[in-house]
Amino acid sequence: MTAVAETGESARDDRSALALFASVSRLHIVAIGALGALTFAWVFFGERSFLAGGVAALDWFLVNLLNRVVDIPEDRANRIVGTDFVAKNRRSLVAFGFGLLASSLAIVHLIAPALTPFRVGFHALGLAYNWPLLPGRRRIKQLYFWKNTASACGFVLTVFAYPLAIGASAGMTPRLATAGIVLTCAFFVLFELSYEVLYDLRDAPGDRAAGVATYPVVHGERAAMRIVDGLVAASCACALVGFAIGAVPWRVVVMIAAPVVQIVYYKRVARRRGLDARDCIRLTWIGTAMLAAYNLWIWAGLPGV
Repeated sequence: MTAVAETGESARDDRSALALFASVSRLHIVAIGALGALTFAWVFFGERSFLAGGVAALDWFLVNLLNRVVDIPEDRANRIVGTDFVAKNRRSLVAFGFGLLASSLAIVHLIAPALTPFRVGFHALGLAYNWPLLPGRRRIKQLYFWKNTASACGFVLTVFAYPLAIGASAGMTPRLATAGIVLTCAFFVLFELSYEVLYDLRDAPGDRAAGVATYPVVHGERAAMRIVDGLVAASCACALVGFAIGAVPWRVVVMIAAPVVQIVYYKRVARRRGLDARDCIRLTWIGTAMLAAYNLWIWAGLPGV
C-alpha cells in the first residue's frame, strides 16, 4: 500500500510540475507560435522548416518567461497559476532568461544569420512590451491600442518573417504573390488580435488595478466582445476575399475554421458564466490542435491543401 501511495504521489508531483512549467512558460502560446511558423513555412514554400518552428518556440518561451517576472501584481490579481513560484524565484528566472537569450542569439546567428535582424526586433519589442523602458517608465503593455498591436507584431515576426527569411536565404521563391502574403498575414493578425482581446477580458481585474488600458478596462466587457466579433469577421473576410480574387489559395482559406470554432466556443461560455483563465488557455490549445491536425493532413499527403 505504501509503494502504491508513493507512486500515486510521484505521479501527482509530476503532473503538478508539468502544470507549473506550462503556466510559467505559457506553453500554449509557445506551441501555437511554433506550429504557426511551421505551418506558414509550408504555406509559403511547400517545405517544412523545423528551424523556423524551433526558433519561434524558443523566442516565445523567452518573451513569456520575462513577461511573467514583471507581471506578478497583475497575475496575482487574476489568480494565474505559478505566480507564487515566479515571485519566489524572480532573480533566478531573470538571470536564466537573459542568459538564454544572449547565448541563443549567438548560436542561432551561426546557423541562420538571416533570422538575426528579426529576432533582435522581436526581443526588443518584447522588452519594451514587458519592461518600463519607454519615457515615463512606461511599458507598451500599458498603452491603449499599442498593447495588442505590439503582440500581433510579435506573431508577424515569428510566424511570417522567420519562415520567409529562411526561405529567401535558401533561394526559394514563395508560392504566393505579394497580395496573397499580405492578405494571409491580415487574416492571421486580425484573428490573433481577437485572441488578445479575449485574454484581456480574462485579465480585466488585474489590468484595471495595474492601470493597463485594455479594451475591456476602457470600454467595458460588452464593447470588448463586440470588438472580438468584428475582428473575427474581418479575419474571415480577408481570407474569403483573397480567395475570390485568386490571391489566397484554398490551403489558407480552410484556416477560417479556427476563428469559427473560437467564436462559437466563446459565445457559449460568455452567455453561461463569462470567460476565465481556463477558457482562454483551452481556446489556445484548440487552435494549436487544429494547426497540428492541418500539418498532419499535409504530411500524410492527403488532398485539399
